[in-house]
Amino acid sequence: MSPKSTSSNTAVETASQLIAAINVLREHVFALEKTWEGSAAKVHPHRRVSALNLVHYLALRQIDIRELQPQLASLGLSRLGRSEAHTVSSLNAVLTALYALAGRANPGFSPGPVTISEGSALLAKNAQELLGTTSSSRQARIMVTMPSEAASKPALLEDLLRAGMNVMRINCAHDGRDEWLAMITNLRAAERATGLNCRVYADLAGPKLRTGKLRAEGRKIEFKPTRDTWGKIVEPARIWVTPQDDPEPAPQAAQVTVPVTSGVMSEAQIGDSLALQDSRGAQQKIRLTEPRGRSWLAEGQRHVYLRDGAECVLRRGKEELGVGCVGPLPEVVSPLLLHLGDKLWLTPEGNLGGPARRDEHGELIEYASIPCTMDAVFQAAVQGQPIWFDDGKIGGVILAVGPSRILVEITHAPTRGARLRAAKGINLPETNLDVPSLSEKDLDDLKILAPHVDMVGLSFVRRAQDVVDLHKALANLGAERLGTVLKIETRWGFENLPHILIASLAHPPVGIMVARGDLAVEVGFERLAEVQEEILWLCEAAHVPVIWATQVLESMAKRGQPSRAEVCDAAFAVRSECVMLNKGPYIVETVRFLGGVLSRMSTLHAKGRMMMRKLAVSDVGSA
Repeated sequence: MSPKSTSSNTAVETASQLIAAINVLREHVFALEKTWEGSAAKVHPHRRVSALNLVHYLALRQIDIRELQPQLASLGLSRLGRSEAHTVSSLNAVLTALYALAGRANPGFSPGPVTISEGSALLAKNAQELLGTTSSSRQARIMVTMPSEAASKPALLEDLLRAGMNVMRINCAHDGRDEWLAMITNLRAAERATGLNCRVYADLAGPKLRTGKLRAEGRKIEFKPTRDTWGKIVEPARIWVTPQDDPEPAPQAAQVTVPVTSGVMSEAQIGDSLALQDSRGAQQKIRLTEPRGRSWLAEGQRHVYLRDGAECVLRRGKEELGVGCVGPLPEVVSPLLLHLGDKLWLTPEGNLGGPARRDEHGELIEYASIPCTMDAVFQAAVQGQPIWFDDGKIGGVILAVGPSRILVEITHAPTRGARLRAAKGINLPETNLDVPSLSEKDLDDLKILAPHVDMVGLSFVRRAQDVVDLHKALANLGAERLGTVLKIETRWGFENLPHILIASLAHPPVGIMVARGDLAVEVGFERLAEVQEEILWLCEAAHVPVIWATQVLESMAKRGQPSRAEVCDAAFAVRSECVMLNKGPYIVETVRFLGGVLSRMSTLHAKGRMMMRKLAVSDVGSA
């Protein structure tokens, strides 16, 4: 037998074996479809084919087919690594080719809900419906988080539109009603001026679990001159001295504000000095340089620490012209310094946190404490569960849970310790917090913004019911037209993603935001790349657009220069339908830079290929 005949026989044998294996896959796909019939029936009629395709893809990913993939490739066939958007049609196409290679009659197959050409087209259509159009040179849109200045600087919106912004993000965790509406007004004016269009996205704050307030240590300020390498003063400290009963706003040139007893400065002249009682005991003088209204600009040559109530004396040479005191000064709140092995009490929000207390001999009297913003933690947390603070910078394990406090041992911190402040995020990846994703604040914000925006974002989505609750809230406001963006930022949200996607298809248009900050802490940094990949796959199967978020080109937005790793991350984001940037002084330049990266990558990359091991997230039962 010739080598050619041997090769041909091997191909026929391989094709026959693969026919049996692929038919098993098809049978499993249609069997799983039956278990999801109830859930799929609730889907919007225009999205039912997408729901069915998602279920078919889940079925495919419940089986490890990595051994089949090289065999399919050896025959020049699809390895099923790009079957997300059209799963059954991909299986049918492979089977058709296998029957031909095996020399067997094609028995005919029941068609899938989505053809191969329709899959990508559906995703593109749904992305445009939610996010609007994009530049012809790139597929992914650019979303930009609005800084507070967007409410008062209309020119910023014009610059952002011209740079390539497609979606404006209003973060409802910051600013307020007046600022949000002013931002939208400025955007609409910028659209008219530039002829460019932009969608408006209101990101509801959600029930974010954060650290609460720490106890103030007192009131003080500090100021000092700028010195060169050799200690020579390059620039004196600039101080704003103003009456304490009716203070005037400080000019930009001032480093600090020193309120003083009214009347002390009534006889002041340029060149006079104001002697201040430093907290270390000595008197330190500052020289008056310029009167402005009832206040003065002054210059200082020393490093000064001032406590609230410190004495101040106006002098001209040796003559005393006025005596009074300083204050009120800002409260000083020092962060908790936590080291490996330290214990920390987590308490309800009404308490004030503080550092560990020790007696005069240095013996520990009480552990450090910090409140948290959600009382549900004390009912849900369980001994032995992990806890993370400040985006994963500090980690611990729960040692004990009481009705009003939780004891944590710090197990993850830098060698020199880590500082924990108020308003920092808390993550409990293994704790199932039973709190609604829509808070009262969210509902109030929704009433204000619904008439003015194109889509709303639901934070900390954990289950399908959260999506149903959002749909009900929109219906109650008569705002069903709004698109919805579901933020996957918890472990529970990721693990329930198939059910969340099915529920979301009842109220299109919809998108998924991969909020990688909290998500990384929740699932573990080592799993983030794997998890975000799986989210992309499942969303493509449901023909749902993805928004890539958190720290994209963060260094460039804040400091004007991206890191190499950030550029690579931005390039990878081309696999999504939208990329989100956070605010920063260099945000216009960053939008322009990201647009260039996405345009170049669009010519090289479209979603990608993968090896088809079994996905744990596919093992979800029907709702």
